[in-house]
Amino acid sequence: MVGGGLAGLTTALALHLVGVEVTVHEAAGPAEGQGAWLTLAANGLDALVPLGLAREVEAAGFPTPRMAVRAADGRELVAFDSSAPRPDGLGATSIRRADLYAVLRSALARDGIPVHHGRRLGDAGSLAGGRVRACFADGATADGDLLVGADGLRSRTRTLVDPAAPSARYTGLLNVGGYARGLDLGRPPGVMDFWFGRRCFLGTVADPDGDVWWFANPPGAQEPSRADVAADDAEAWRPRLRELFAGDRLPVGDLLDASDALFAGWPTYDLPRVPTWHCDGMVLVGDAVHAASPASGQGASMAFEDAVALARCLRDVPGVDDACAVYERLRRRRVEAVVRRGKRTGDAKAPGPVGRWVRDRVAMPLFARHLARRTTPLDAWLTGSHVDWDTDVAV
Repeated sequence: MVGGGLAGLTTALALHLVGVEVTVHEAAGPAEGQGAWLTLAANGLDALVPLGLAREVEAAGFPTPRMAVRAADGRELVAFDSSAPRPDGLGATSIRRADLYAVLRSALARDGIPVHHGRRLGDAGSLAGGRVRACFADGATADGDLLVGADGLRSRTRTLVDPAAPSARYTGLLNVGGYARGLDLGRPPGVMDFWFGRRCFLGTVADPDGDVWWFANPPGAQEPSRADVAADDAEAWRPRLRELFAGDRLPVGDLLDASDALFAGWPTYDLPRVPTWHCDGMVLVGDAVHAASPASGQGASMAFEDAVALARCLRDVPGVDDACAVYERLRRRRVEAVVRRGKRTGDAKAPGPVGRWVRDRVAMPLFARHLARRTTPLDAWLTGSHVDWDTDVAV
């Protein structure tokens, strides 16, 4: 396993569950307590059920059952359930990324799955007997029957599978956020509000302890370099955000005043269609093969679905190559639809003046009326998805 992020750790757990001996190789060092927060959709929790982790993850976060869309003047444009009704009762859960990692790392430790840090993949090649060897920048090597590339947006494995593979695509949005301590916005805990400011997008949700978790998506026409991101001063975003939201009737000033620290303004990406998912004993999962814009709300959930889908295929389909082909067949159409959806949602966050007027005065009211007429939630195909672990994969 190359990559020790959410996709890599979950895939390692799923492979272990079907009897595969797996080792995780991660380029970075341990990231204890780092990272912002995310809202994990119900389908992502569902994918953790076979691993016995769904309820543990729920307990580490808090339920986020409702969402509301608001205009720059504070008006509520439309509100809806964040998940389709499910027989298992699972719903969206907001959780600190560090807490989610802690649950996964504890599970790996319980299962005795080794994790090596400081292992950046340099090259990989086929060996006799259908095996593959991974060569790391520190001089270490590892051999196995399958190399799983879970190494994210800038995946080295993706370029080894296909040297012509596309690179991640900058969405034109940055991400800033924080935790506002003891702030009451007059909203019930667990209601995610999406505020469409005139120049910037804002998301907020109150936790049960009386804090508000929030993020903003400042537009950025030019993609920041990795050096720019590394040098970015998170505190410099306080005056920038006040300026971006000036004139909007949004609680940005209160959020900034109540937040001890901010998360820096990192750029967001997605990944257009990747033609080749696997070859020569290597296969891709998670952001390495189908990164969705954060606007999709599905990045972690898609990675978790990949993990159990790949493990099912290796369990049920004879031959590693055939199992990888079936895995791609089962996943490609769905994940590409999610990437497209995320792109549309992200583009709506920073339209021009005419686009804002159409969105707020035409598109959102039409969406609200359409939602009211439906008996099935619009996103039932998305959040109602279920990977049937207990059923054999049909070849």
